[in-house]
Amino acid sequence: MARDVISTCPVCEAELAITRLHCRTCGTALEGEFSVGRFGRLGREQLSLLESFLRSRGNLKEMERELGISYPTVRGRVDALVRALGLGETAAAAPDADVPPGAAEELPSDDAPATGRREILERLARREITADEAAAALRVQAREA
Repeated sequence: MARDVISTCPVCEAELAITRLHCRTCGTALEGEFSVGRFGRLGREQLSLLESFLRSRGNLKEMERELGISYPTVRGRVDALVRALGLGETAAAAPDADVPPGAAEELPSDDAPATGRREILERLARREITADEAAAALRVQAREA
């Protein structure tokens, strides 16, 4: 029975290397050091998102309906997937990369307490709240300031 290849070490979480490939039909075997490739490094959740993206032919509104999550959340997860595949800008190049698009548009002015604002954005980055919830919390905080 064929099983999915794991790409990270269960002990130290470093990337695993494939060292032997075997053809079941003719018996040919190749030995060396092979990478799982960029798609092999994706987690199950990321692969599921990629499958949804392909099924919807890149239509994020359709993905929103299929996955039952908000449009900003879909955008954020697709952006994170693009970064995980090494196809977009890196998190270091984009300091707000974990904040889904649209969330920054709702940020209150700088007179809001920075610590509360930072806590809301950190919760958003950890995906504990949606972009809509974060925007609402930031608006309330701005009114109270």
